[in-house]
Amino acid sequence: MRKHRSAALAAATLLLLTGAGIATAPAAWAGVPGGTRADDRNCDFDGDGFDDVLVGAPGAAVGGRRGAGLVTVQYGSPHGIDTRAGTVIDQDTPGVPGGAEAGDSFGAAVATGDLDGDGYDDAVIGAPGEDIGTRADVGGVIVLWGSPHGLVGSDSLWLDSLLGPVAGARFGSALGAARFTAETPGDQLIVLDGRAAEWHLFGAAPRPGESRTATDPRWHRAHSLNRAAVARAGARAADEPPPRDLVAKSVTTGDHDRNGYADLVITGLSTGAEPGHGWSWYLAGESDRLDYRRELRGGPVAASGDIDGDGYDDLVTGEPQSPDDGGETMTGGLVGVYRGGPDGPAGATGVGTPPQWWTQNSPGVPGDSERGDGWGADLSLGDTNKDGYADLAIGAPGEDNGTVADAGMVTVLRGTARGLTGSGAASWTQNSPSVPGAVEKGDRFGGHVRLVDPNADGRFGLLTAAPGEDTGDGCVWVFSAGTGGLTATGSWTFGAGTFGGPYLDARYGAAIDE
Repeated sequence: MRKHRSAALAAATLLLLTGAGIATAPAAWAGVPGGTRADDRNCDFDGDGFDDVLVGAPGAAVGGRRGAGLVTVQYGSPHGIDTRAGTVIDQDTPGVPGGAEAGDSFGAAVATGDLDGDGYDDAVIGAPGEDIGTRADVGGVIVLWGSPHGLVGSDSLWLDSLLGPVAGARFGSALGAARFTAETPGDQLIVLDGRAAEWHLFGAAPRPGESRTATDPRWHRAHSLNRAAVARAGARAADEPPPRDLVAKSVTTGDHDRNGYADLVITGLSTGAEPGHGWSWYLAGESDRLDYRRELRGGPVAASGDIDGDGYDDLVTGEPQSPDDGGETMTGGLVGVYRGGPDGPAGATGVGTPPQWWTQNSPGVPGDSERGDGWGADLSLGDTNKDGYADLAIGAPGEDNGTVADAGMVTVLRGTARGLTGSGAASWTQNSPSVPGAVEKGDRFGGHVRLVDPNADGRFGLLTAAPGEDTGDGCVWVFSAGTGGLTATGSWTFGAGTFGGPYLDARYGAAIDE
């Protein structure tokens, strides 16, 4: 253990068929603040005040083992992203648990948070294809600790699912980190797999009557809740009914009710009588619990940020495809905006109502809604022009460019005091002026988007990935931001090969930390 890290690790488990409040022990110390609001989800691994960038390439062949996967780390600087200081990390890196094996998909999901509260953000990397013994695709999660020297492999932590190894579970398929409660000094970790969402707390205090010893360095606490418990939680939460069953796909965090604790939104696709529709669960962070409040229409993609500058984080959901594709409102993808407030995310006319819906047919939005566009396949919020309002980047990797199928496109809508607006919206493809490259079939430009401020000037630039570029090698584009917001002028690209890593079929950019 590192000297500055508590020896104790606590964890709580939230089954996907649940959503009830999970109580934790009273806080033993105030601790340093972790990430609560969306705009303080920092990614500063070396503590120099500049955001760093973590990119996954789950298809990369490591030591000739196809699909073993890797991640790259690019460190921020006064001049922005510095690829010269980039690092390649895989499971053959000294100190990283396990070893690179074919199909591990290390880097298929990534997240960042200061889990141990030491002032350096830590990287969390999912390997959902990891085999355990004879069980295939059990999955696993690796935590790389931040330090004054950035991310290093030494003393890395391996996390298994608390529910045990199950073939096909793909533990680590989605990740998120924030400070949901006051129990820990730093951020807390959410991990998804095919069965459950697990809540991991690092450095948590023991409950009365519980003890720790030197032989118990990674103490876990687990709670499994059934659907009856969810119904009871729904009754406590203003008579809300329990949430419908979901196949959870992703998470987002932000302080949507402005109470000083991060809230959790788990988003996915419905099952049962009407399967395949996007829905989300909203769980409010409180001093001693994550408490289920309500379900929200929209998903399986989500992002959080303060669009209207009122101090409450807003929630944006993306539904790039649906069983309703072909209908006038759904063709090509749908994005919904919930405004934050004292009661958390609220629809267009208040709590319990639908969000403000956006499509490519909305006024001012570039392009037209067409089946298969995948508009809303990825989302990111950040203030691109330093006006105090978060702007929204929307990926549409299925967008056709003329006769070129699935070339992809990225759209940015501006935030204002009255919410999102189509006025001043912009979009780019690889055929746009000043954008490197050219549209090609299956590039899927916009497959992942991230707004990031690596030079700490208050203006968020854009990273957009095309995991299908060059028949699956993958590539990331960098758009800088100025007083007028984002610009393609001077845009440039990087890939796994930029850092000397294996790049063939790497699917570089299949994950970018939010």
